[in-house]
Amino acid sequence: MAKKASKSKPKAKSTSKKNPFRISKQNKIILGSLLVLFSIALFFSFVSFYFTWEHDQSLLSEFKNRNEEAKNLLNKFGASISHFFVYKGFGIATLIIPFLLCLTGIYMFLGLDKKGLTKKWIWGLLFLIWFSIAFGFFADESPLLGGLVGYEMNDFLQDYTGTIGVLLLLLFGLVFILVRLFNVTPEGIAEYFKSKRKELSTDFKNTQSKESEVTEEETLLNSEDEEQILVDTYTHKEEIPHLNKEEQKKDFEVNIPKEQEEGQLAMEVEQIVEEPEEIDVLAGKLVDDFGEFDPTLELGNYKFPTIDLLDVHGVTGGITINQEELEENKDKIVETLKNYKIGIAQIKATIGPTVTLYEIVPDAGIRISKIKNLEDDIALSLAALGIRIIAPIPGKGTIGIEVPNKNATVVSMRSVIASSKFQKAEMELPIAFGKTISNETFVVDLAKMPHLLMAGATGQGKSVGLNAVLTSLLYKKHPAEVKFILVDPKKVELTLYNKIERHFLAKLPDSEEAIITDNTKVINTLNSLCIEMDNRYELLKLAMVRNLKEYNTKFKARKLNPNDGHKFLPYLVLVIDEFADLIMTAGKEVETPIARLAQLARAIGIHLIVATQRPSVNVITGIIKANFPARIAFRVTSKIDSRTILDAQGADQLIGRGDMLYTQGNDVTRIQCAFVDTPEVAKITEYIGSQRAYPDAHELPEYVGEDSGTSVDYDIEDRDKMFREAAEVIVIAQQGSASLIQRKLKLGYNRAGRIIDQLEAAGIVGPFEGSKARQVLIPDMASLQQLLDNEVQ
Repeated sequence: MAKKASKSKPKAKSTSKKNPFRISKQNKIILGSLLVLFSIALFFSFVSFYFTWEHDQSLLSEFKNRNEEAKNLLNKFGASISHFFVYKGFGIATLIIPFLLCLTGIYMFLGLDKKGLTKKWIWGLLFLIWFSIAFGFFADESPLLGGLVGYEMNDFLQDYTGTIGVLLLLLFGLVFILVRLFNVTPEGIAEYFKSKRKELSTDFKNTQSKESEVTEEETLLNSEDEEQILVDTYTHKEEIPHLNKEEQKKDFEVNIPKEQEEGQLAMEVEQIVEEPEEIDVLAGKLVDDFGEFDPTLELGNYKFPTIDLLDVHGVTGGITINQEELEENKDKIVETLKNYKIGIAQIKATIGPTVTLYEIVPDAGIRISKIKNLEDDIALSLAALGIRIIAPIPGKGTIGIEVPNKNATVVSMRSVIASSKFQKAEMELPIAFGKTISNETFVVDLAKMPHLLMAGATGQGKSVGLNAVLTSLLYKKHPAEVKFILVDPKKVELTLYNKIERHFLAKLPDSEEAIITDNTKVINTLNSLCIEMDNRYELLKLAMVRNLKEYNTKFKARKLNPNDGHKFLPYLVLVIDEFADLIMTAGKEVETPIARLAQLARAIGIHLIVATQRPSVNVITGIIKANFPARIAFRVTSKIDSRTILDAQGADQLIGRGDMLYTQGNDVTRIQCAFVDTPEVAKITEYIGSQRAYPDAHELPEYVGEDSGTSVDYDIEDRDKMFREAAEVIVIAQQGSASLIQRKLKLGYNRAGRIIDQLEAAGIVGPFEGSKARQVLIPDMASLQQLLDNEVQ
C-alpha cells in the first residue's frame, strides 16, 4: 500500500504541471472585456483620424505636453496610435484590426473554441494586406487610403512587375479569396445568371399579358359608346355630332362691339410681338438703324501695348545648333543602351530652346520598360540633370529621351507675342506660355481649359509664368472684354498691376486696393464671385443661351433689352499667387467657394488660375484637382509632389528656370516658359495706365461676410458668475482661449466656450481665428477695470 501511495504522488505532480499558462475563466472574462473595449476605442480613433489628421499631425512631437490638445476622439493617444497604424501602416484597411480584436475579446468573454478564431485571424490579415495594396494601387495620390505599407509595397511590386503585373496579382488575390472563403465557382456564377434571366423573362411575359387584357377591355368599351364627343385639337372646342355645321356656327356666333374688337386686335398684335421670331425681326431693324453694340466704345481710343515694350532676351536668330554636342550625346546614349544589350535601329534629334529630344526606335523584341528603367544610367553617362524618358511618345512608334542642352536659349516673351500663331489666334482668352521642344510657340485658350492649376518649388519660374499669362491677355484683350481679380498673399508679386486698376481690375465695393492681400477680403471676394456667377446664370436663363459667348453675341446684336437687367459681360479671371498660404490660414472658407466656382463658373466666363509652391495633398485636395483639368508643373522636389500636381512623374526631373510640364488631362507637353522681366511688366502697365480709363475699377457684387466668432450681444445680467475672473485670467496671460479658462478656473468646456463668447461681445478678446488663440484686446488689468466700470455706469 505504501508503494502504491508513493507511486501515486509523482502522478499528481505531473498533472499539476501540465498547463502552467492556462487562464482561469474569471481572467478570460476580464481580458475579453478589455479587448472588446480597446477595439472600440481603436475604431473611433481610426475613424476620427481621417477628419482630424491635418490638425493632429503637428502635435505628435509634443505628446508629453499636457497643455496641447488633439482633435482626435481619443485625444493625443488616439492621434498617435492612428498615425502609426493608419498613416504608417495599412491605411483604411486598418479598421480590420479592431474588428479582429473585438472578435477575440468576444471569444474569450464567452469561452468559445479558439479553432474558428485562428481561421478568422488568418483571413483578416490576408484582407488587411490585400486591401492595403489595392488602395495603394488605385488611389496612389491619396496615401491615407492605402497607408505607407500599401504605398511602398505597391511601389516595390511595380518596380519588378509593372502596373499590369500588380493588377494581375491583385486579381489573383481576389479570386483566391472568393474561391477559398466564399466558395465561388464558375458553375455557381452561371447558375445565378440563369436564374436571374428566367425571373426577368417571366416578369416580361406577365406584363405583356396584362397589357393585352387592358387593350381588349378598352376596345369593347369604345365600340359600345356610339355618340362620342369630338374635340378640335387646334381650338380645343367641342364639336357636337348631332348638329350640322350651320347650326354649330349659329350657336357659337358672338357679336363684338367695334371698340372691343379694336382692343382685341391690339392684344393679338402684342402677343405676336412676344414671339421669338418677331423679336429677331425687330432686333434686325435696330441693328440696321444703329449697328451692332460695341462694348469698347467707351474707351474707343484705347491703344494696345506695342511689341517694343518687351525686351529681347537671349539669341535673336533662334536656336544655335551645336553639332558636336549632338553627336556626343547620341553616341553616349547608343553606347549606354548597348551595354545593357539593347540595340537601336534608328535615332534622331529634335532641338529645343533648353532641351533636345532624342527619338529612338529599338530593335524588335526589346521591352520598353527595360529602357525606362535605365533613366539614371543614361543621366550618369551624359553627366546631365533632368533626363526624362517618354516611353513611348504618344502618337509615334518611338521612345523619347529628353536631354538638357549645355547652353540653354532664353525664350523671350517678345518672340512669343510676335509669333504669327499668337497674333492670328482666334481664341477667347489666348495665352502664350512659351516654346515646345520642337521650337513651336505654345498657345492655349483659357476659356477652354477652363481653369489652371500651377505649382512649383520656390525660384523655379512660377511668378514669371503668372506674368506671362497676364501679359498675353493684356496684349490681346480690350479692357471692356476681360477683368482680373488678383490675390497676392505675399504682397509683392502682383503690385505692378495696380497701375491698370481702372482699366483691367475688378474689386469689391468700397475696397481701397484692387489687389487683395488680406485673407478676410479674399474670402469675401470669392463669395462675391459666387454671387456674380449666380447672377450671370440668371441672365443666361432669361436670354435663353448656354454660355457667355452666345450671350454677348446676342447682346451685341441688340436682341436683349438693357431695361431687363441685361448688359455686356466681360470675362473675369481670378489669379491666386500663393494658394497654400490661404489654405493654411482660412482652410474650408477658401476651398468651398473655389470648388464651387471651379465646378460651375466655366459657362459664364469666370476662370481661375491658382498657383502654389507646395503641391501637397492637403493643399491641392481631391475636390480642387477634379475641377482643374489644366495643370502646369515647374520643377518640384519629389516624385510625390509631381504625382500630386500632374498625376504622373516627371516634374521632379525638370531643370528649373522656366522648364515646365503642361497637361490638360491627356498628354504631357514639355515647354520652356517665356521670360518676361519685372521692368517689362512695369513698362506695359505704365503704358496702359497712362491712357484714358473708366471712372473706377469694375465692381463685384457686395458680400457681407459672417463673423467666424459670435455676434450676439450678451446683457450684463446674463453674464456668467465667473465672467470677471475669466477676464482677469485672459488679460494676465494675454492668451484668449477656452482651454486656458478651463484649466485655471476648473470649468467645463461648454461653460468656458460661453464665457469666451461673452468676452468677445464685451470687447475683451477678438473674433475666432481658427486653430490660433484669439487676440486679447485689453493690454493690462487697469484697462480691464476701467472697461468693466464703464459698463456698470
